[in-house]
Amino acid sequence: MFLSVFDVFKIGVGPSSSHTMGPMSAANRFLDLIVSDEWPRPKGAAVRHLKVSLHGSLAFTGIGHGTGRAVILGLMGEAPDSVDPDRMEEILETVERQGQVTPPGHPPYVFQPKDDLVYDKKVPLSGHANGMRFSAHDKDGRLLLSRIYYSIGGGFVVTDTELEAMRGQQAKSADRVPYPFASAREMLDMARRSGLGIAAMKRANELTKMSAAELDEGLDRIWAAMNSCIDRGLKVEGIMPGGLKVKRRAKAIHDKLTDEWRSNRLNPLLANDWLSVYAMAVNEENAGGGRVVTAPTNGAAGVIPATIRYLLHFHEDATVDDIRTFLLTAAAVGGIIKHNASISGAEVGCQGEVGSAAAMAAAGLAAVMGGSPEQIENAAEIALEHHLGMTCDPVAGLVQVPCIERNALGAVKAVTAASLAIKGDGTHFVPLDAAIETMRQTGHDMSEKYKETSTGGLAVNVVEC
Repeated sequence: MFLSVFDVFKIGVGPSSSHTMGPMSAANRFLDLIVSDEWPRPKGAAVRHLKVSLHGSLAFTGIGHGTGRAVILGLMGEAPDSVDPDRMEEILETVERQGQVTPPGHPPYVFQPKDDLVYDKKVPLSGHANGMRFSAHDKDGRLLLSRIYYSIGGGFVVTDTELEAMRGQQAKSADRVPYPFASAREMLDMARRSGLGIAAMKRANELTKMSAAELDEGLDRIWAAMNSCIDRGLKVEGIMPGGLKVKRRAKAIHDKLTDEWRSNRLNPLLANDWLSVYAMAVNEENAGGGRVVTAPTNGAAGVIPATIRYLLHFHEDATVDDIRTFLLTAAAVGGIIKHNASISGAEVGCQGEVGSAAAMAAAGLAAVMGGSPEQIENAAEIALEHHLGMTCDPVAGLVQVPCIERNALGAVKAVTAASLAIKGDGTHFVPLDAAIETMRQTGHDMSEKYKETSTGGLAVNVVEC
């Protein structure tokens, strides 16, 4: 099993990897399909009209997550990693005004958002909670082409047939890598046999796809995007969009911490405070639709950057190589979780988002602190175990309450887990694989109203109060 570090960490825009980045990418894929020869195009037929329906969690919380906006931007040819957040409103207003989308390399297509973008809460698609159907019609309204896509978390998008192949384990990877671990147990076994650390094995796998210079450049670019996101979040004030009138707090907290830092006053909570403000800065940016990095999702994007920034803040001897080691180790753990369970809040609740992020961050930090593979695996297990059962219940479908603070607490748990693991010898009672399987089972048993539909939990009780 090989999942690249650049599949785990993807640069995009907020507020949600599954509800924003995924649908935008699905729209890109549908546009590519239209101009391809991969469908039986009737002779003389020409696509003139596009329609999209959103289902499941995308229908229930799509407005709050900006799903419709993402679809429109995607149909205009914009991609998550390159769209300019400052131009998004202008693009959306143009589509609303003209009633058509004009992606590069295509003729104009009729697309009137009020009529052609449907939030279908009645008919779920069977493959996944985040389903969407794209259809293309000719000038007379005849259906020419239809595709179902699923946004399965972390910005990953698959068709219905691709999803079936994945679940039936029919999709055998043609990738040849030296350390193809699909579980934590396999990862530890390979580490013992090879004498290599987890980051070194992950690096060796990546180097079968790219040069060392390309890998390091890519890792540095990921961290630069994460770090820039923190910096922006620490400078911006005001009310976040969406109607809840939630104030950004990161800048005010950061200003107080900076004054305290300069005064050298004793504060036993200082490390936790800095961790929290870094995480909140990222997720306030995410909530505002800014540029973030899936880590492994947008809703959990603050945990890993906050933990790395904490490392740089409190460990002055930390180096660029430490950051690369952190990201490679975190990606190795994230790939195992995704392969064996899920990182989608709509599928398993927030345990799959913030829980996975905390496990990844704990592993990365333990690696940088000199932990053995066994201690690193223990750190990830501790962090994940203590997020088991966490629901996904965003108020009003917005990635704000409780998501922003939840990232802060996830970062605190990650650092605590790494510290506990490093102080042990790597032996522990619950294997990481058992925690991952428990998360999968818990998510399967969890009521749908607690899985990113905003029909239960805080999403209901806060409004009722």
